[in-house]
Amino acid sequence: MLTAVREQLGQALFRRVAGPDGPANRARIHDTPGPRWFTPDRPIRTVHGDASMFIGGLSALLLQSLHPLAMAAVAGHSGYRGDPWGRLQRTSTFLAVTTYGTAEDARRAVGHVRGIHDRIRGTTAEGMPYHAADPHLLAWVHAAETDSFLRAHERYGARPLDPAGYDAYVADTARVAEALGVIAPPRDRRELSERLAAYRPELHATPEARAAARFLLLRPPLPLAVRPFYGGLAANAVALLPSWARNMLWLPRLPLVDDLAVRPTGQALTRTIRWAMTPPRTRG
Repeated sequence: MLTAVREQLGQALFRRVAGPDGPANRARIHDTPGPRWFTPDRPIRTVHGDASMFIGGLSALLLQSLHPLAMAAVAGHSGYRGDPWGRLQRTSTFLAVTTYGTAEDARRAVGHVRGIHDRIRGTTAEGMPYHAADPHLLAWVHAAETDSFLRAHERYGARPLDPAGYDAYVADTARVAEALGVIAPPRDRRELSERLAAYRPELHATPEARAAARFLLLRPPLPLAVRPFYGGLAANAVALLPSWARNMLWLPRLPLVDDLAVRPTGQALTRTIRWAMTPPRTRG
């Protein structure tokens, strides 16, 4: 009975994040022979393969929304409201291909994304032009994502890395960022922190950013039965944000609630996801 529950939950989670083509994509990514960008011992494989990514990914979306140009591009072109799960599935597939796939498949995936970025142009409500292929804008998206994934793994990962390991993780992500068009991406945690701080004067929560936060946190397109589960992940994604980012999004911090209720819930949820998505050991 427990094995059946585990399999059903694991399959449901995998379908949600990987889509209907998930099994075929997983087989292609992991089973195709050839050189990879990252060997099995690299930190990027440890971080991106952990259940903490469920929280880190949601936190990254909230943090990324604080750049008005990035948020305008998402609001105007990504279709996140009409097809949020499709966007998640495309993003998770890209991360899987570049982290675990062959170098040839990784280059092909990067080329596809660069082609999409090159076509996304527009003007914000305030009249500011944006282009998704702008290296400065790409660098913000990369830094916010990397920091969020790192913070989530440090707090909720099954085996947190040491400081050198997290520096190496930032260096690993820099390889993908450069391929996407980021110029001189951070290569250790100190540089990552400095890069995020340098963007602070450009950041604020636009009406589109606050609308996206309400959609992600309060009105997710999910059945009522699983919303409490998602709500626990969302609360931890908010708790993971830097305090200045929470303030911009009008998401107040309640220290006692975060420490006594939110974080333990996040740890329990990530353990459950990890249990469900890790195949049970077969007895020899």
